[in-house]
Amino acid sequence: MGNEWVLIKKAAKGDEGSFEQLIEIYKNYVFAIILNFIKDYDEVENVAQEVFLQIYLSLPTYEDDNFKAWVGKLTSNKSIDWLRRKRSKFREETLENSEVLVDEEHMREIDTPEDILIQKENRKNLIEVLNSMPEIYRDSIEKFYFQDKSYEEIAKEDNVTVKTVASRLYRGKNILKEKWSERT
Repeated sequence: MGNEWVLIKKAAKGDEGSFEQLIEIYKNYVFAIILNFIKDYDEVENVAQEVFLQIYLSLPTYEDDNFKAWVGKLTSNKSIDWLRRKRSKFREETLENSEVLVDEEHMREIDTPEDILIQKENRKNLIEVLNSMPEIYRDSIEKFYFQDKSYEEIAKEDNVTVKTVASRLYRGKNILKEKWSERT
């Protein structure tokens, strides 16, 4: 820790060489944390750059004695922020797409009986698939997607970490996809 502490102090004073050494020491750690949240490698690199920029900007005020934990917390927070932005963007795109669909529906006046039947069947299948999933994953999916709860809210309710919530959602989505494809 002695050599690392010297690097931290030098980097906090603007020494770029020391900061580059810190990046070398922590880049695999940062990437591993981000990969737990985000599976798109290109996006992982972008978030990692944001993390290292935040570390660089925050170093002058760093006072903790556990640098690795501090880096881990910053990395987790940046990853969660990225997920929130992505979810917000997805919702905006969905809203825009739904507005187009609403306009198309008005042009058609009413759904055909076949459309109504297909919608009911899809809803029924989705409920059956969700009910066939292990409860731990089903609950996380329902809370996140249907009750619009954040990772933090779910973690607090379930008395688990945010990382556990992210893991449950990831696994739950994979189970849902697999079971859904078996039905269609």
